[in-house]
Amino acid sequence: MQAKNICKTSTLLTLFLFVTAQIIAQTYSSKLVDTKTKKGIPYATIQYGENKGVITNEEGLFSFNINETTKLLDSVYISSMGYEKIGFSLEQFNDSIIEVKPKAIELSGVYLFDKDLEVDEIIERMKENLDKNHGRVHLKKRFFLRQSEYNSMQKVDVEFVKSTIEEINKKFLDSAISTFPSRYSYFIETLGDYYLSGSEEEKEKLHIVKAAELYDKSQEISFESFGERMEEILQKRLKKDSYLKIKSGWFGTKVQVDSIFEATEDSVNLEEKAPEKTYLLDNRKFTLAHLHKRAFEKKYALDVIKKTGRYEFELIGYTDIQDEGVYVLSFKSKGKGDFEGKLFINVNDFALMQIDYNNIKSVKKFKLLGFSLNQHTYNGSMVFSKTPLGNYTLKFARHTNGTTVGVDRPLKIVEKNKFVKGRRKQNELKVNLDIVSNQSMTYEMVAFDFSASDSKALNAVKEDSTLKATYLKSYDPEFWRGYNIMEPNQAIREFTVDERN
Repeated sequence: MQAKNICKTSTLLTLFLFVTAQIIAQTYSSKLVDTKTKKGIPYATIQYGENKGVITNEEGLFSFNINETTKLLDSVYISSMGYEKIGFSLEQFNDSIIEVKPKAIELSGVYLFDKDLEVDEIIERMKENLDKNHGRVHLKKRFFLRQSEYNSMQKVDVEFVKSTIEEINKKFLDSAISTFPSRYSYFIETLGDYYLSGSEEEKEKLHIVKAAELYDKSQEISFESFGERMEEILQKRLKKDSYLKIKSGWFGTKVQVDSIFEATEDSVNLEEKAPEKTYLLDNRKFTLAHLHKRAFEKKYALDVIKKTGRYEFELIGYTDIQDEGVYVLSFKSKGKGDFEGKLFINVNDFALMQIDYNNIKSVKKFKLLGFSLNQHTYNGSMVFSKTPLGNYTLKFARHTNGTTVGVDRPLKIVEKNKFVKGRRKQNELKVNLDIVSNQSMTYEMVAFDFSASDSKALNAVKEDSTLKATYLKSYDPEFWRGYNIMEPNQAIREFTVDERN
């Protein structure tokens, strides 16, 4: 009897804990729209806790999770520049759509600031306070990063000229090229903790909680199959003591055949000895560093803050961001600048709260000896938020790169061998290449919460260089259930691999 009562009690306790967990750990989802136009409001801030919040996606969709550890505000606050700030209780999130009214920019009386400052003085004070407002500090931030990549082959012409290797002929090349995808989409999403360092001597660290890749593997296989088939043919036909003379136009280089084959064997041995490293950790750290430093460091194309002399600024009004009054300044090029857009500068401490930028000409362009590159698109937005330490850090970033790359030149590969009697030239392959590729990459990063850190916490982070992203054939909302992320856009929601491939 006692055992039966214990069993009943255990069952009831389990049921109680399950129901409680469902109440405590709950997901709230909605869509934010303009009252007048009924269109989604992109990149609005939804704040539900102290230093905790999410951002709507480009369609106005958002969701967030509440659990027992979340320190809630008295309301959930929704704010977006140009719209009225509103507060909701959690019980009001039953509606799938939340409408927000536009508001006019207020020009007076709300904030304490010096209206007599000239534009140049505002810019100068912003620059004077950059180190204080945007300098290095130890900080931990929970982030979600999405990268969307779209590639298209605008032109792929490979003219067969000559080959002394029987298997590598015009039919083989034409057949291989016909299998290459003309369009290719790739998405990667990452959730983790980013540890910012307090000095240049210390390196940032990254702890990845979860990551997912979404793409069609069959498109990747066509390139791999071509490479494997070429390697198989070359290993069969080329002599081990030969070298390859690779020449394109005026340029040439030598590659020892032995080194190619030995490198393959060495890589197998290394894989047996040590865990395989992946690109995920280093690539995501590289991307996060670029997003955080793009507005302030000289090596990046965005030069508005670093070289203000290239731009003409105009004070066009005042507004509020995150309950802070800001000057709204437009900027345009005086001739040397590549961008136009807006700066939003705090009226009290002159911190840069937001920058919206759009390039007006190619930021990188060259054409030389058959190679061409045109980085024709470079635009985005960055929003900075005050941390518990009193400085500002990147809260949201959206950046898009658009590039066209072209190759229009001959390619000749010659096998030579000095140990063979007679002619040193053994085999030869000649083709003419005319290839044009378009690539567009968009990065979206949102930081959900910030907390103070230090050198000890930074050094304690153990980075996992072997971690891989989970491969998904189609978007799976269950993969991110229970985590705060930026909601996917329509392209991601509708992406699915064609199994017929």
